[in-house]
Amino acid sequence: MNIGIDVFGCDHGRSGTGSYVLSLVKSLPRNNGCTYELFGPEIDRYTFDPGDGSVSYSGIQIPDSITAERLWHLFYLSRFAAKRKYDAVLFPAGSRVRHYTRKIPAVAVIHEVVSQEMASQEMAFDTGKVSVSAGWLKSFTASLKKPAKIIAVSQFIRKDLTAMNIKAEKIEVIYDGIDHSMFYPRPALSSDTVNIQPFAIKKPYIIYASRLSKPEKKHIELIRAFSLFKKKTGLPHRLVLAGSEDPYAESVHREAASSEFACDIFITGYFPHKDFPELYSGSEACIFPSVGEGVGLPLIEAMASGLPVACAKAGSLPEIAGDCAMYFNPDDTEECASAIEAVLTDTKLRERLIKSGFEWVKRFSWEKTAEKTIELLQSLK
Repeated sequence: MNIGIDVFGCDHGRSGTGSYVLSLVKSLPRNNGCTYELFGPEIDRYTFDPGDGSVSYSGIQIPDSITAERLWHLFYLSRFAAKRKYDAVLFPAGSRVRHYTRKIPAVAVIHEVVSQEMASQEMAFDTGKVSVSAGWLKSFTASLKKPAKIIAVSQFIRKDLTAMNIKAEKIEVIYDGIDHSMFYPRPALSSDTVNIQPFAIKKPYIIYASRLSKPEKKHIELIRAFSLFKKKTGLPHRLVLAGSEDPYAESVHREAASSEFACDIFITGYFPHKDFPELYSGSEACIFPSVGEGVGLPLIEAMASGLPVACAKAGSLPEIAGDCAMYFNPDDTEECASAIEAVLTDTKLRERLIKSGFEWVKRFSWEKTAEKTIELLQSLK
């Protein structure tokens, strides 16, 4: 079976969807009668290469823009897929592509809470920003009915899609995995700083790893809670915000700069996924206040790294973290500040969260994710 994997819309590997593709491709089952070919921008020819020659790449020369990608999918995708003789096509950025192969079975992967994305965000086009209309939402919902199957990466996303009148029987829940060869407890280093070029991060610190992209991520609320935590406790901890930046990031930078404890807030911008294990290993805790998550992968990466986790009781986070995290309301500044204090100072709580979290994440692996994904594609032949 010849399987095509569309890497358009994966932000050149610099986003959660990009990390998904990198991990999935690395874990694809070999010697199972399947061949795999990635296709996407020519500039990404080596971005997602697993390095063992098992996956080929077909590069397409088009401008690096959302509009160009959408036009290519609309007018050329089906012809391209037929010419490459794909038996099925996987679309990891399923909510961004919107045009799928017509005669060849397609599987779209949905990582986002689509209803929230469409209701609250502005879509960036080459000509500027335009608000998402009810008509556009209806059109987008109709496009999600076209793939043969949809992979939802959490039950929370599955419920969101069914609420948008996507048939439940066409949706399969396949959780993202975790690379246990990357994320595991590492010996504590005696150094006062964690040196990850080009960063030198002074310890102790807590971490929130998420794209600075929208209000639902609650970066601003976390900064306010962190400032209250600092004022209340006087502890030396810093707050590290690690993630790529969208236009919304400007408001996060302003909030951080206006904080009384601005010198203790470190915003990294884009942070390579390969360096996160070292970043986690130097951290004291993972704080995750987002209320719009469909995945929450940083939670289990932090747990696997031996960190206690505190997060919002919202979105898919309770599903992903189970009983292994401390939950709080990110809109309640005092409650969030108290949660930060508790996971840093309550020894028994820290021990319980670390132990239970480490056991919990054993159920997640990219090998399982890749195997189930390919089995779904094979079932469509």
